[in-house]
Amino acid sequence: MKFDTVIIGGGLAGMTCGIRLAQAGQRCAIVSQGQSAIHFSSGSFDLLGQLPDGEPVLDPEAGIAELAGRWPSHPYAVIGTENCARYARQVPELLREAGIRVTGQAQHNHFRITPMGKSRATWLTIDGYLTTPQIGEFPFKRVCIVNIEGFLDFYPEFIAEELRKFGIECRFGNFNHPDLELIRRNPSEMRSANIARVFDHDADLEALAAELRRLAAGCDALILPALIGINRNDSLEFLKQRVGHPIYLLPTLPPSIPGIRAQQALQHRFRALGGEYFLGDCVLSAQTEQGRVRRVFTANHGDIPFEADHFVLATGSFFSKGLVATPDRIVEPVFEADVVSRPGRAEWYTLHFFDRHEYQAFGVRTDNRLRVIRQGAPLENLYCVGAGLAGFHPVQEGCGAGVSMLSALYAAESIARASDKPVAFD
Repeated sequence: MKFDTVIIGGGLAGMTCGIRLAQAGQRCAIVSQGQSAIHFSSGSFDLLGQLPDGEPVLDPEAGIAELAGRWPSHPYAVIGTENCARYARQVPELLREAGIRVTGQAQHNHFRITPMGKSRATWLTIDGYLTTPQIGEFPFKRVCIVNIEGFLDFYPEFIAEELRKFGIECRFGNFNHPDLELIRRNPSEMRSANIARVFDHDADLEALAAELRRLAAGCDALILPALIGINRNDSLEFLKQRVGHPIYLLPTLPPSIPGIRAQQALQHRFRALGGEYFLGDCVLSAQTEQGRVRRVFTANHGDIPFEADHFVLATGSFFSKGLVATPDRIVEPVFEADVVSRPGRAEWYTLHFFDRHEYQAFGVRTDNRLRVIRQGAPLENLYCVGAGLAGFHPVQEGCGAGVSMLSALYAAESIARASDKPVAFD
């Protein structure tokens, strides 16, 4: 099978790169071995929440400029400050074109409310989820926190405890419905995706709206767990119109509805642009000649190779087995790429769980175009994007989604320029 570009990995980085190249007219394939980390998304996309030294960042663009000067191995420094700013302006439109409506800006972080009620700085948030411009500046004074009876992945008491610190009056409500009884028989089935499928039906949403109208009496707003809209876009608006009160969603523990919806929307957008998505397949090996990748072989296609002019490694880090830890070294398993790591295993981590562990910044070594380095030299047509890159701590720095999407756009632009029909991405 012959493509212009083959992308290995179907997470946020791989999907972003594929969409951008498909928009440029390339014939692209994405090979993804399973569901990606997007399924664990909170409904927000982080750009930069703090610098590597722990200093909080309110203006991500300014933070990236400072980061590039002080930490030159960080992916943002490699991509370049001006490029980062340009790509950050493109991302919201790319998401909206995929049907993911977001709010936020790269010049000022806002704060999303976590499943435990904490405020966390972020860049973009899917419309409908509870956010604040500053910590504690909530758009209500009295709120009812509503849960589905028997749903254990949502914690109203913790959320209320945090809100009360800012003078918010909180009370609680529960909702039950006969159509939930089938999945309630087995506690392991009372998960967000299964509940959300029940509320894909108008009758069940109408019943929920009726109960919310009752609970809304005397309140400025309602807070619900994100248990609606897994297969429809209008669920929240449907409820708002019938309840007549502001309703805000909070993400639940994974798997999360906003993450599942984002994954589905990006896949649909990629396929609508002509991309081919091979889910449930895994790249096992590659053939290279004269410093270029010629073809890759997958588990499902056996000796039928995927051939392309360009390849993108978007397999992620340890979580998705894009990197593998052996007793004494870190390995990139497909191309045997050079990896940035520490020589001694004792240096990879500390004994304190919440510390900044060295292994979190391990990753594939690349040049300044994000081309993969193998045996000290770049492979001419192989790029690495996303969590598999070296030099950053995605969780502590609050930059995982930003690095994934901005590195993907940077690689896509390089590939488009190197193609027979170059396209400028403004």
